[in-house]
Amino acid sequence: MDKNIFMPLIITSLAGLSTTIGSLLGLFFKRKNPKFMSFVLGFTAGVMVGISFLELFPSAFAHLGLLKASIAFLVGFTFIFLVDFFIPHEYLGDKEHMKKQKNSRLLRTGFFIALGIAIHNFPEGIATFYSSMIDVKMGIPIAISIAIHNIPEGLAISAPIYEGSGSRRKAFLWSFVSGLSEPLGALLTILIFYPFLNIDILNIILAGISGIMIYISLDELIPVSKSYGFSHIPILSFIGGIVIIIISLLLVK
Repeated sequence: MDKNIFMPLIITSLAGLSTTIGSLLGLFFKRKNPKFMSFVLGFTAGVMVGISFLELFPSAFAHLGLLKASIAFLVGFTFIFLVDFFIPHEYLGDKEHMKKQKNSRLLRTGFFIALGIAIHNFPEGIATFYSSMIDVKMGIPIAISIAIHNIPEGLAISAPIYEGSGSRRKAFLWSFVSGLSEPLGALLTILIFYPFLNIDILNIILAGISGIMIYISLDELIPVSKSYGFSHIPILSFIGGIVIIIISLLLVK
């Protein structure tokens, strides 16, 4: 493999697979800990909203303008709404219903998070690889930022799946697979997209991803986090997730 391709691919793979660090952290905590689950899901919603509105959408807005960026955002939001619409589910309600449905709901939430993060990581893999191909010094800070983002994302995947299924293997596997979408994005860039990729297409993709992340936060993460009955934990952890994203972005400026 050409050395000019090999290094960007390694950088992108390390950034994507940092989800496994968060996954391992989630598996260290004991099951049946509602405060922890409420915290993790609220925190992840904050991370996703922070990534969307402080990184992805501003980048698209700067390169595309408000109209094109907003259209791409709404397309992403609508896409994941349609996915959710065709996957029937019930929201948790009263305590008795919660006891009966919590495990299956947590599994579904975990898989939905994994789907959203995998979709989100794919264009990030393209962005990291493309940036590293242009200049490794530019790609490395982007990869570090993405790696920091991916740690709590891995935690957010493994914790609900482990809580709902009791399987450490399943929780770790789904977190690992979601991280693989980032090097997959790099590989497809090498094989297919590289001749056609430009900054406008990349930012259209990122604006669409921000719409997907916002939908998942509003429709999945926050409702399930609140369903545990802790009124303040989801809000405080949501703020904490946004703060982590702000710090991660400041560190790589």
